[in-house]
Amino acid sequence: QVQLVESGGGLVQAGGSLRLSCAASACTFSRCVMGWFRQAPGKEREFVAAIRWSGDSTYPADSVKGRFTISRNNAKNTVYLQMNSLKPDDTAVYYCAAYQGWGLFPSPEEYDYWGQGTQVTVSS
Repeated sequence: QVQLVESGGGLVQAGGSLRLSCAASACTFSRCVMGWFRQAPGKEREFVAAIRWSGDSTYPADSVKGRFTISRNNAKNTVYLQMNSLKPDDTAVYYCAAYQGWGLFPSPEEYDYWGQGTQVTVSS
């Protein structure tokens, strides 16, 4: 059973930065596509970014392109989401997700494993 544990959320002012981490276990990490999603109250879960196992291919959502960067460290079995120039609209619970495959899919239905989520709150 794959386990994903997110950390790094918190409260930050608009324009600030946060880095989220997701530690993965019991997954053939080098063959896992990792993704970040977020869900604000009353809204559907939204794709943020995904990264292939090799780390050489990433897919950020248009809403975060140029502000958020996804990366991974396979030696540490950890994926990161560096979030800069945060806006109040970025406030949400952020989830790490994974599946074993190749495609960088934005649909949450493609991902088999999910973390418990970490709250990010951006104040204006």
